[in-house]
Amino acid sequence: MAIPVIDLAELHGDKRSKTMTSLHEACEKWGFFQVDNHGVDKKLMEKVKEMVNDYYDENLKEKFYESEMTKSLNKNEKISDMDWESTFFICHHPNSNINQIPNITKQLCETMEEYIAQLIKLAETLSELICENLGLDHNHIKQTFSGTKGPSIGTKVAIYPQCPNPDLVRGLREHTDAGGIILLLQDDQVPGLEFLKDGQWFRIPPSKNNTIFINTGDQIEVISNGKYKSVLHRVMAEKQGNRLSIATFYNPGSDAVISPAPELLYPGNYQFGDYLKLYSTTKFLEKGPRFESMKMTMVNGHHG
Repeated sequence: MAIPVIDLAELHGDKRSKTMTSLHEACEKWGFFQVDNHGVDKKLMEKVKEMVNDYYDENLKEKFYESEMTKSLNKNEKISDMDWESTFFICHHPNSNINQIPNITKQLCETMEEYIAQLIKLAETLSELICENLGLDHNHIKQTFSGTKGPSIGTKVAIYPQCPNPDLVRGLREHTDAGGIILLLQDDQVPGLEFLKDGQWFRIPPSKNNTIFINTGDQIEVISNGKYKSVLHRVMAEKQGNRLSIATFYNPGSDAVISPAPELLYPGNYQFGDYLKLYSTTKFLEKGPRFESMKMTMVNGHHG
């Protein structure tokens, strides 16, 4: 199976309808896809990858291979409660911590901030397209995520180092992502990322030509009332080479209130007799207004 690839350039022209359908199917049936012609400067993306790899080599690599986990692995001990990854997390919004990261250079700070500014625009565009496909106001996700201080945006920078015994440890254990829209700039050489689809693990190849890999998190599942489900994924440890992963999370603010979009909710907790009363006078009319009437009845806290 080929991973869905959404060419955002085709949103402007006669292929828009087909592209929107492809995006809907990717969100509904896969939970992940790639985007191309995404508007993020690809030379900038290369620069980010190069500088992050340099940062790992200079500041993290030696410490990682001296860790207790590495010593356990060298003794052929299976590791089930830790991940074979070297990481640091950058908070971007509402408050940045990038200048507090040990030994980070001014150039890497500036490069990352430039990259994230472009990535936020892409995340907002994707949120609008998702809303359009769900039949929601195009700002629904942005407004829901905003809370009082705007969305939470952060980046997990991870190196999955070359592993001498990949059968004994996961690069990253199975999980779904807690947040909203995840935008991944990943390695173009070393594989490892896997997603669960139709009961089988689906291996994600390295990203060529700096396409950006997207998956949706738990909060999109809630807002879409289960239509766009978050998907289990993991990273396998690899024996050949380090795998780079720069995952940026476009998440709700910590005080944002999340619920299914009212437009996507069916009425619930009503007595069937009440529905039949309404049905008897509206049988030959559209069912949509009946459902809306039942929803309003329950919101107002009474039957009939």
